[in-house]
Amino acid sequence: MFGETVYLDNAAATRLDERVLEAMKPYLFDTYAVATSEFGYSMGIEAREALDRARASLAARLGGGAEEFIFTSGSTESSNMALKGVALALGEKKGRHLITSRIEDFPVLNTAATLGKQGFKVTVLDVDADGLVDPSAVEKAISSDTVVVSIQHANQEIGTVQDIASIAEICRAKGTLFHTDATHSFPRLPLDVSKIPADLVTVAAHAIHGPKGMGGLYLRSGTPLGKWMDGGFQEFNRRAGVEDIAGAVGFATAAELITDEETARLRALRDRLLDRVLGEIPYTTLNGHRTRRLPQNANVTFHYVEGESITLQLDMRGFAVSTGSACFSKSLEASHVILGIGGDHERAHGSVRFSLGRYNTQEDVDGVVDAIAEVVGELRAISPLTPDH
Repeated sequence: MFGETVYLDNAAATRLDERVLEAMKPYLFDTYAVATSEFGYSMGIEAREALDRARASLAARLGGGAEEFIFTSGSTESSNMALKGVALALGEKKGRHLITSRIEDFPVLNTAATLGKQGFKVTVLDVDADGLVDPSAVEKAISSDTVVVSIQHANQEIGTVQDIASIAEICRAKGTLFHTDATHSFPRLPLDVSKIPADLVTVAAHAIHGPKGMGGLYLRSGTPLGKWMDGGFQEFNRRAGVEDIAGAVGFATAAELITDEETARLRALRDRLLDRVLGEIPYTTLNGHRTRRLPQNANVTFHYVEGESITLQLDMRGFAVSTGSACFSKSLEASHVILGIGGDHERAHGSVRFSLGRYNTQEDVDGVVDAIAEVVGELRAISPLTPDH
């Protein structure tokens, strides 16, 4: 059954690329030792060399040095490490204030909330109707005791891409550290830390056809960061625990396989999907910026119907998508992102996210548009909320 599913939820997780798996296999079955120093045994040295190559590859893709890249278990750990690590390092020295936006992903929002309970002041900035943070609002919010600003590169739900270059420059001029969550943009969108003064950058493998449970944190040289996980001295004594050599190799390979040509193809598929949905299905609203958005993301609200009903009906027809409906949330709360851009609960409940990946085709896009037109039509026909009913 699942082999026949047209999977359009690639923002949540992606199918592992076979080439990534082949690159990982030697470090699962042959060179499976822990990474050791040059004074260790041969298998451990080979593992260390593979880890170093993967680290250098990913760091270079960000424009940084190998010694500035820390492997983690994913984007959740990376963002926790960034914010809590800076808070540990600077909270008693510089101040206890941090700034973020109300549409950040949960690793940032919930980490900020935890720090708030520990005595930090947290400023949560509003966004406009497209989901954009105003850089001048960031500048105004920074005070002498602000230790870090965390604004995502691109949004996980609506795909809006922030002007992090301007925000990073403001933070640098103000003497405040800047963290950005690039989980959904790296490496499809340019992010060069040699040109953009970001101090900490969260990245992950699960959304680029790499292994789940693998991520990284770019940490600019000289950036203060307290060690928030106790244990050994791995990852430059920044992150304790046995390194996942196979996962690191898989992450680097997955990033290397992302090309401009593939990104352009996904952008064309996204535009086709949006043009057809918005042009052919009435009472629809685009969520997020029309052009300043992730190339693989489309998020649309279908008014007068529930996103939950749409996703279930699409699943029965062989299409996998996600929704911002509270019914699909364990917290039983509607999408904080749709509410954050000024949408009401009706708009959030009717929102559907389509996120494209390497294995999607034009036939997939046309098929899901045809299916959703049918599903929405049927649901609206029995809904008392539909106009003219």
